[in-house]
Amino acid sequence: MIVEGNHFVSESELVTISDLSTGTSMWNLDKEEVKNRVLEHVEISSVEVKRELPSTIVLTIEEYARIGYLFRDDKYFPILETGQFLDELPRQTFPSDAPLLIGFSQGEELAELSAELQNIPSQLIERISEIFYKPTENDSLSIILYMTDGIEVHTSIRNFSEHMAPYPSIVKELDRNKQGILHMRMSPYFEEFVTEEESESEGEG
Repeated sequence: MIVEGNHFVSESELVTISDLSTGTSMWNLDKEEVKNRVLEHVEISSVEVKRELPSTIVLTIEEYARIGYLFRDDKYFPILETGQFLDELPRQTFPSDAPLLIGFSQGEELAELSAELQNIPSQLIERISEIFYKPTENDSLSIILYMTDGIEVHTSIRNFSEHMAPYPSIVKELDRNKQGILHMRMSPYFEEFVTEEESESEGEG
């Protein structure tokens, strides 16, 4: 038996839940039954079962994408694109394929952010390193993002996917020599950090 396409779910686990053993005759194989068994796994989005002569069964797996990792109590809990939370990652495992969600607890804010992340293209998800929950007096859903390209983004969970959609095109227009915060809300704008030297020279004038 050959298992293809799996990344997070181990081959041995897939063999077990498919209930296919080395003694299974490929001609007595009920492909739909095998498929349904594998699809019961919370991380599997699709599976194709094929026979390859002379005696091989091939399972081609597609897993749900991970859209984030809730960081809590020094543990990482994966969140699937379905909104489903998984058990914590094994110790010494550091996730790098989706953003870390820091400062959240299970509740409405986290549920809303998970729903918003489901609407963000994977190419943009990959550009987000960390998302910090930083509620303010004006916005109880305020968040700060640290991007893999070094940019700090201030935005809100509410309409997050809509606010972040223009990010790639906005970043292209930025002067990367300038340090500051990119505010991504209704009207995106860049707030440049004022260095101590600049503020002192302004004071002298």
